[in-house]
Amino acid sequence: MADTSKRQNAVEGDAGSGAPSLPPDGHILLCDDDAELRRLLAALLRENGYRVTPVSDGRDVERHLETADVDLLVLDVMLPGKSGLDICRELRASSTVPILMLTAKGSETDRVVGLELGADDYVAKPFSPNELLARVKALIRRARMPGEMPRRAESRNLVFDDWRLDTLRRELRNPDGVIIDLSAGEYDLLLAFLEAPNRVLDRDYLIEVTRKKSEGGFDRSVDVQVSRLRRKLDTSERDDGLIKTVRGAGYMFVGEVRR
Repeated sequence: MADTSKRQNAVEGDAGSGAPSLPPDGHILLCDDDAELRRLLAALLRENGYRVTPVSDGRDVERHLETADVDLLVLDVMLPGKSGLDICRELRASSTVPILMLTAKGSETDRVVGLELGADDYVAKPFSPNELLARVKALIRRARMPGEMPRRAESRNLVFDDWRLDTLRRELRNPDGVIIDLSAGEYDLLLAFLEAPNRVLDRDYLIEVTRKKSEGGFDRSVDVQVSRLRRKLDTSERDDGLIKTVRGAGYMFVGEVRR
């Protein structure tokens, strides 16, 4: 549990007049074992129009996800008992709810591992209220994107190597017809690749596509998500897989895409 000074400094500054305008209704499940920090974050999110359910451990997270519709899980890495990373890994086996991790400043390992396990974004403590609100709003908006992106929904199915991506349902089915769970970031990456097959997409573009902004020189989130996406596509029959690394340039999806 954080001490008093850490609680006070975990959230820097005030949202003030620069805070985002009132967002659409959204239910946020907030998990942090620090009662005071949990109270401050819940108050901030509620003031900005969100419904918030604050909890303190993994058991409460699992219980609420089973019984309530949740638009976003804000999850602290450092929890007693089952850590936030353990919770993230277990949830990704059965749930695609967007996950925003709260990590310690400078803890690159936690950020990399969290993204590797399926987190969609992270905020490093101490963070400004506006940064947290912007990331929360972006993740919820991205999860609801089908109704906001008619251009991409014009072609319902994108087919490659007998895989099928339904852009209206945001569902990926493997050649056997089994639905493969994708996080919001993984879906956006795959869609970007399928819309530009056999073309090199640089990392800056992919960072923008997944809305992963670098912090302090840390920009491996795209590499981590590409690695996760490769494993889910499980294209072991190809030497380089469907997503090829182009050294010094970025990534390229190799293969035919049918609409």
